[in-house]
Amino acid sequence: MGRLPAPDFLVVGAPKAGTTALHAALSRHPQVFTTSPKEPKYFLCDDAPPPAYGGPGDRHSQQEWVWRRRDYDRLFEGAREDQLRGESTPFYLWSRSAHRRIAEQLPDVRLIAVVRDPIDRAASNWMHLWSDGLEPIGDLERALAAEPGRVDAGWAPFWRYAGLGRYGEQLEHLLRYVDRERVLVMRYRDLVDEPRAALDRACTFLGLETGLVGAVPRDNSRAYVEPGWRPRVLGPVVRAGARLGQFAPPEAWRRLSAPLVARLSDGADGHRPRLDPEVRERLLPLFADDVDRLSALTGEDFGDWLSRESRGSFLERQRQRRLSEPA
Repeated sequence: MGRLPAPDFLVVGAPKAGTTALHAALSRHPQVFTTSPKEPKYFLCDDAPPPAYGGPGDRHSQQEWVWRRRDYDRLFEGAREDQLRGESTPFYLWSRSAHRRIAEQLPDVRLIAVVRDPIDRAASNWMHLWSDGLEPIGDLERALAAEPGRVDAGWAPFWRYAGLGRYGEQLEHLLRYVDRERVLVMRYRDLVDEPRAALDRACTFLGLETGLVGAVPRDNSRAYVEPGWRPRVLGPVVRAGARLGQFAPPEAWRRLSAPLVARLSDGADGHRPRLDPEVRERLLPLFADDVDRLSALTGEDFGDWLSRESRGSFLERQRQRRLSEPA
Protein backbone atom coordinates (compact mmCIF):
# COMPACT_ATOMS: atom_id res chain seq x y z
CA MET A 1 0.00 0.00 0.00
CA GLY A 2 1.16 3.54 -0.74
CA ARG A 3 1.45 6.33 1.77
CA LEU A 4 -1.62 8.10 3.03
CA PRO A 5 -2.18 11.39 1.16
CA ALA A 6 -0.89 13.95 3.65
CA PRO A 7 1.95 16.49 3.86
CA ASP A 8 5.44 15.63 5.07
CA PHE A 9 6.23 19.30 5.62
CA LEU A 10 4.44 22.61 6.00
CA VAL A 11 5.70 26.14 5.43
CA VAL A 12 3.71 27.73 8.23
CA GLY A 13 4.53 31.42 8.10
CA ALA A 14 4.73 34.26 8.16
CA PRO A 15 2.65 36.15 5.56
CA LYS A 16 4.70 38.64 3.48
CA ALA A 17 7.92 37.12 4.79
CA GLY A 18 9.03 35.14 1.75
CA THR A 19 6.83 32.04 2.08
CA THR A 20 5.70 32.27 -1.55
CA ALA A 21 9.29 32.53 -2.73
CA LEU A 22 10.39 29.59 -0.57
CA HIS A 23 7.42 27.51 -1.75
CA ALA A 24 8.27 28.25 -5.39
CA ALA A 25 11.95 27.39 -4.85
CA LEU A 26 11.19 24.09 -3.09
CA SER A 27 8.69 23.14 -5.78
CA ARG A 28 11.61 23.10 -8.25
CA HIS A 29 13.37 20.39 -6.27
CA PRO A 30 12.92 17.01 -8.01
CA GLN A 31 12.36 15.28 -4.66
CA VAL A 32 9.50 17.62 -3.65
CA PHE A 33 5.80 17.76 -4.51
CA THR A 34 3.92 20.92 -3.55
CA THR A 35 0.21 21.54 -3.66
CA SER A 36 -1.84 23.73 -5.92
CA PRO A 37 -3.20 25.92 -4.47
CA LYS A 38 -0.15 26.85 -2.46
CA GLU A 39 -2.26 27.90 0.56
CA PRO A 40 -5.06 25.39 1.19
CA LYS A 41 -5.59 26.77 4.74
CA TYR A 42 -7.01 23.39 5.81
CA PHE A 43 -5.64 23.45 9.36
CA LEU A 44 -7.24 26.85 9.98
CA CYS A 45 -10.55 24.97 9.87
CA ASP A 46 -11.77 21.81 11.55
CA ASP A 47 -13.61 19.99 8.76
CA ALA A 48 -16.06 22.88 8.85
CA PRO A 49 -16.47 25.96 6.67
CA PRO A 50 -14.13 28.86 7.53
CA PRO A 51 -15.37 31.59 9.86
CA ALA A 52 -17.56 34.25 8.25
CA TYR A 53 -14.90 36.95 8.19
CA GLY A 54 -16.22 40.40 7.30
CA GLY A 55 -13.36 42.52 5.95
CA PRO A 56 -13.20 43.78 2.35
CA GLY A 57 -12.88 40.78 0.05
CA ASP A 58 -12.76 38.26 2.91
CA ARG A 59 -15.84 36.28 1.98
CA HIS A 60 -14.83 36.14 -1.66
CA SER A 61 -11.38 34.77 -0.84
CA GLN A 62 -12.81 32.24 1.62
CA GLN A 63 -14.42 30.37 -1.25
CA GLU A 64 -10.91 29.12 -2.08
CA TRP A 65 -10.23 27.62 1.37
CA VAL A 66 -9.90 23.83 1.30
CA TRP A 67 -11.77 22.81 4.45
CA ARG A 68 -13.03 19.29 3.66
CA ARG A 69 -10.51 16.58 4.49
CA ARG A 70 -11.24 14.58 1.35
CA ASP A 71 -10.49 17.65 -0.78
CA TYR A 72 -7.29 18.32 1.16
CA ASP A 73 -6.12 14.73 0.72
CA ARG A 74 -6.68 14.96 -3.03
CA LEU A 75 -4.14 17.78 -3.25
CA PHE A 76 -1.34 15.26 -2.55
CA GLU A 77 -2.48 12.43 -4.82
CA GLY A 78 -0.16 13.48 -7.65
CA ALA A 79 3.02 12.99 -5.62
CA ARG A 80 5.40 10.17 -6.50
CA GLU A 81 6.30 7.69 -3.81
CA ASP A 82 9.85 9.09 -3.66
CA GLN A 83 8.77 12.71 -3.21
CA LEU A 84 8.25 14.70 -0.03
CA ARG A 85 4.87 16.42 -0.05
CA GLY A 86 4.32 19.91 1.25
CA GLU A 87 2.03 22.90 1.32
CA SER A 88 2.52 26.49 2.43
CA THR A 89 -0.14 28.30 4.43
CA PRO A 90 1.55 31.25 6.16
CA PHE A 91 -1.29 31.75 8.66
CA TYR A 92 -0.57 28.45 10.41
CA LEU A 93 2.15 30.09 12.51
CA TRP A 94 -0.32 32.72 13.75
CA SER A 95 -3.23 30.32 14.43
CA ARG A 96 -3.19 28.73 17.88
CA SER A 97 -5.89 26.25 16.88
CA ALA A 98 -3.88 25.24 13.81
CA HIS A 99 -0.99 24.30 16.12
CA ARG A 100 -3.21 21.83 17.94
CA ARG A 101 -4.72 20.38 14.78
CA ILE A 102 -1.35 19.93 13.10
CA ALA A 103 0.10 18.22 16.18
CA GLU A 104 -2.87 15.85 16.44
CA GLN A 105 -3.20 14.96 12.78
CA LEU A 106 0.44 15.12 11.59
CA PRO A 107 2.60 13.86 14.46
CA ASP A 108 5.74 13.56 12.29
CA VAL A 109 5.38 16.61 10.04
CA ARG A 110 8.23 19.11 9.72
CA LEU A 111 7.47 22.83 9.89
CA ILE A 112 9.35 25.77 8.37
CA ALA A 113 8.63 29.28 9.67
CA VAL A 114 10.09 32.21 7.73
CA VAL A 115 10.22 35.39 9.78
CA ARG A 116 10.88 38.96 8.70
CA ASP A 117 11.45 42.27 10.45
CA PRO A 118 7.90 42.70 11.82
CA ILE A 119 7.64 46.37 10.91
CA ASP A 120 8.77 45.77 7.33
CA ARG A 121 6.40 42.79 7.22
CA ALA A 122 3.49 44.93 8.43
CA ALA A 123 4.30 47.60 5.85
CA SER A 124 4.41 45.02 3.06
CA ASN A 125 1.12 43.50 4.25
CA TRP A 126 -0.55 46.91 4.28
CA MET A 127 0.88 47.85 0.85
CA HIS A 128 -0.37 44.57 -0.62
CA LEU A 129 -3.97 45.24 0.41
CA TRP A 130 -3.77 48.97 -0.30
CA SER A 131 -2.40 48.41 -3.82
CA ASP A 132 -5.14 45.83 -4.49
CA GLY A 133 -7.76 48.45 -3.61
CA LEU A 134 -9.02 46.53 -0.57
CA GLU A 135 -7.40 48.60 2.20
CA PRO A 136 -9.36 51.85 2.63
CA ILE A 137 -6.77 53.58 4.87
CA GLY A 138 -3.86 55.09 2.96
CA ASP A 139 -1.44 55.27 5.90
CA LEU A 140 0.21 52.39 7.74
CA GLU A 141 0.10 53.95 11.20
CA ARG A 142 -3.59 54.75 10.96
CA ALA A 143 -4.29 51.25 9.63
CA LEU A 144 -2.41 49.77 12.58
CA ALA A 145 -4.47 51.91 14.95
CA ALA A 146 -7.62 50.48 13.36
CA GLU A 147 -6.49 46.89 13.89
CA PRO A 148 -8.21 46.21 17.28
CA GLY A 149 -11.54 47.41 15.90
CA ARG A 150 -11.12 45.28 12.81
CA VAL A 151 -10.39 42.22 14.93
CA ASP A 152 -13.53 42.91 16.97
CA ALA A 153 -15.49 43.29 13.73
CA GLY A 154 -14.34 39.88 12.53
CA TRP A 155 -11.96 40.78 9.72
CA ALA A 156 -9.75 37.96 8.42
CA PRO A 157 -6.22 37.29 9.77
CA PHE A 158 -4.48 39.01 6.84
CA TRP A 159 -5.67 42.36 8.20
CA ARG A 160 -3.69 41.88 11.44
CA TYR A 161 -0.66 43.91 10.44
CA ALA A 162 0.77 43.91 13.96
CA GLY A 163 -0.62 40.61 15.24
CA LEU A 164 0.85 38.52 12.43
CA GLY A 165 4.34 39.82 13.25
CA ARG A 166 4.51 38.69 16.88
CA TYR A 167 6.48 35.56 16.06
CA GLY A 168 7.83 35.03 19.57
CA GLU A 169 4.35 34.51 21.00
CA GLN A 170 3.39 32.32 18.08
CA LEU A 171 6.49 30.12 18.21
CA GLU A 172 6.25 29.77 21.98
CA HIS A 173 2.70 28.41 21.61
CA LEU A 174 3.62 26.17 18.67
CA LEU A 175 6.43 24.54 20.66
CA ARG A 176 3.94 23.42 23.30
CA TYR A 177 2.57 21.04 20.68
CA VAL A 178 5.46 20.30 18.30
CA ASP A 179 8.95 19.09 19.19
CA ARG A 180 11.60 21.77 18.67
CA GLU A 181 13.67 19.58 16.33
CA ARG A 182 10.77 19.46 13.88
CA VAL A 183 10.60 23.26 13.54
CA LEU A 184 13.01 25.30 11.41
CA VAL A 185 12.99 29.08 11.84
CA MET A 186 14.44 30.86 8.80
CA ARG A 187 15.07 34.54 8.22
CA TYR A 188 13.67 36.42 5.25
CA ARG A 189 16.96 38.27 4.90
CA ASP A 190 18.80 34.97 4.35
CA LEU A 191 16.44 34.01 1.52
CA VAL A 192 17.23 37.33 -0.15
CA ASP A 193 20.90 37.82 0.73
CA GLU A 194 22.16 34.21 0.73
CA PRO A 195 19.56 32.20 -1.22
CA ARG A 196 21.69 29.16 -2.01
CA ALA A 197 22.80 28.67 1.59
CA ALA A 198 19.25 29.30 2.87
CA LEU A 199 17.73 26.75 0.49
CA ASP A 200 20.40 24.18 1.34
CA ARG A 201 19.58 24.69 5.00
CA ALA A 202 15.88 24.05 4.31
CA CYS A 203 16.71 20.97 2.23
CA THR A 204 18.98 19.57 4.93
CA PHE A 205 16.22 20.07 7.51
CA LEU A 206 13.76 18.20 5.27
CA GLY A 207 16.22 15.42 4.45
CA LEU A 208 16.54 16.42 0.79
CA GLU A 209 19.60 16.44 -1.41
CA THR A 210 21.27 19.86 -1.31
CA GLY A 211 22.61 21.91 -4.20
CA LEU A 212 19.71 21.19 -6.55
CA VAL A 213 17.94 24.54 -6.12
CA GLY A 214 19.90 27.73 -5.66
CA ALA A 215 17.66 30.61 -6.68
CA VAL A 216 14.71 32.18 -4.91
CA PRO A 217 12.08 33.75 -7.19
CA ARG A 218 11.02 37.28 -6.40
CA ASP A 219 8.18 37.56 -3.92
CA ASN A 220 4.56 38.41 -4.73
CA SER A 221 4.76 42.10 -3.90
CA ARG A 222 2.46 44.58 -5.60
CA ALA A 223 3.43 47.79 -7.36
CA TYR A 224 2.86 50.56 -4.83
CA VAL A 225 -0.13 52.80 -5.54
CA GLU A 226 0.47 56.41 -4.55
CA PRO A 227 -2.33 58.13 -2.61
CA GLY A 228 -4.43 60.26 -4.95
CA TRP A 229 -7.46 60.10 -7.16
CA ARG A 230 -6.99 56.49 -8.25
CA PRO A 231 -7.36 54.84 -4.82
CA ARG A 232 -9.91 57.49 -3.81
CA VAL A 233 -12.15 56.79 -6.83
CA LEU A 234 -11.34 53.20 -7.81
CA GLY A 235 -10.76 51.74 -4.34
CA PRO A 236 -14.46 51.85 -3.32
CA VAL A 237 -15.37 50.22 -6.64
CA VAL A 238 -12.90 47.38 -6.00
CA ARG A 239 -14.25 46.87 -2.48
CA ALA A 240 -17.86 46.87 -3.67
CA GLY A 241 -16.97 44.36 -6.39
CA ALA A 242 -15.21 42.16 -3.85
CA ARG A 243 -18.36 42.12 -1.70
CA LEU A 244 -20.42 41.04 -4.70
CA GLY A 245 -17.72 38.55 -5.63
CA GLN A 246 -18.75 36.27 -2.78
CA PHE A 247 -21.79 35.33 -4.87
CA ALA A 248 -19.73 34.23 -7.90
CA PRO A 249 -17.00 31.64 -8.44
CA PRO A 250 -13.59 32.99 -7.35
CA GLU A 251 -12.17 32.83 -10.87
CA ALA A 252 -15.03 34.98 -12.17
CA TRP A 253 -14.30 37.92 -9.85
CA ARG A 254 -10.55 37.61 -10.39
CA ARG A 255 -11.05 37.81 -14.14
CA LEU A 256 -13.45 40.74 -13.92
CA SER A 257 -11.41 42.66 -11.35
CA ALA A 258 -8.05 42.35 -13.12
CA PRO A 259 -8.53 45.37 -15.44
CA LEU A 260 -9.79 47.49 -12.54
CA VAL A 261 -6.85 46.62 -10.27
CA ALA A 262 -4.48 47.21 -13.19
CA ARG A 263 -6.06 50.64 -13.71
CA LEU A 264 -5.59 51.35 -10.00
CA SER A 265 -1.84 50.77 -10.31
CA ASP A 266 -1.52 52.29 -13.80
CA GLY A 267 1.66 54.35 -13.92
CA ALA A 268 3.21 52.69 -10.86
CA ASP A 269 6.92 52.10 -11.49
CA GLY A 270 7.35 49.24 -9.03
CA HIS A 271 9.06 51.49 -6.46
CA ARG A 272 8.01 50.71 -2.91
CA PRO A 273 8.88 53.52 -0.52
CA ARG A 274 10.79 52.71 2.65
CA LEU A 275 9.29 53.68 5.97
CA ASP A 276 10.67 56.87 7.44
CA PRO A 277 12.97 56.22 10.41
CA GLU A 278 10.64 58.32 12.57
CA VAL A 279 7.72 56.04 11.71
CA ARG A 280 9.72 52.93 12.50
CA GLU A 281 10.76 54.42 15.82
CA ARG A 282 7.12 55.04 16.77
CA LEU A 283 6.20 51.46 15.83
CA LEU A 284 9.05 49.69 17.61
CA PRO A 285 7.19 49.44 20.98
CA LEU A 286 4.58 47.24 19.27
CA PHE A 287 7.18 44.52 18.76
CA ALA A 288 10.23 45.08 21.01
CA ASP A 289 9.16 42.66 23.76
CA ASP A 290 8.25 39.99 21.24
CA VAL A 291 11.58 40.34 19.42
CA ASP A 292 13.29 39.63 22.73
CA ARG A 293 11.06 36.58 23.25
CA LEU A 294 11.91 35.24 19.79
CA SER A 295 15.63 35.69 20.43
CA ALA A 296 15.36 33.79 23.71
CA LEU A 297 13.39 30.93 22.11
CA THR A 298 15.71 30.46 19.14
CA GLY A 299 19.06 31.45 20.61
CA GLU A 300 19.50 33.81 17.65
CA ASP A 301 19.87 37.56 17.93
CA PHE A 302 17.07 39.46 16.18
CA GLY A 303 18.13 42.82 17.59
CA ASP A 304 18.67 44.27 14.10
CA TRP A 305 14.87 44.44 13.84
CA LEU A 306 14.91 47.16 16.50
CA SER A 307 16.74 49.55 14.18
CA ARG A 308 15.23 52.81 12.96
CA GLU A 309 16.22 51.85 9.40
CA SER A 310 14.20 49.64 7.06
CA ARG A 311 15.99 47.00 4.97
CA GLY A 312 13.74 47.63 1.96
CA SER A 313 11.66 45.38 -0.28
CA PHE A 314 12.60 41.99 -1.70
CA LEU A 315 13.30 43.44 -5.16
CA GLU A 316 15.33 46.33 -3.77
CA ARG A 317 17.44 43.99 -1.66
CA GLN A 318 18.02 41.66 -4.59
CA ARG A 319 19.29 44.63 -6.60
CA GLN A 320 21.61 45.62 -3.76
CA ARG A 321 22.93 42.07 -3.52
CA ARG A 322 23.66 41.90 -7.25
CA LEU A 323 25.46 45.25 -7.14
CA SER A 324 27.63 44.06 -4.26
CA GLU A 325 28.65 40.84 -6.02
CA PRO A 326 32.02 40.76 -7.80
CA ALA A 327 31.81 41.37 -11.53
